[in-house]
Amino acid sequence: RTAVGVRADGRLLLVTVDGRQPEHSVGMSIAELAALIGELGAVEALNMDGGGSTTMVVGGRVVNGPSDLTGERPVGDALLLVRR
Repeated sequence: RTAVGVRADGRLLLVTVDGRQPEHSVGMSIAELAALIGELGAVEALNMDGGGSTTMVVGGRVVNGPSDLTGERPVGDALLLVRR
């Protein structure tokens, strides 16, 4: 799953949780992810995805473990954050 949140001070939260990989992570329900992002300080949040297409890339490197057996999969949309 992937979620985006905003804290009261305006800071952005990006959370990706791997799942469906018993040896690595069993994942989270939407309620569990909502609780986590709330604990991180989000006052507003949006659930982005809950499947194998959840992939977080930082600096050109995949930093999570996509659950598809073949790794990251092609997707038609993405949220990009670019430093100015």
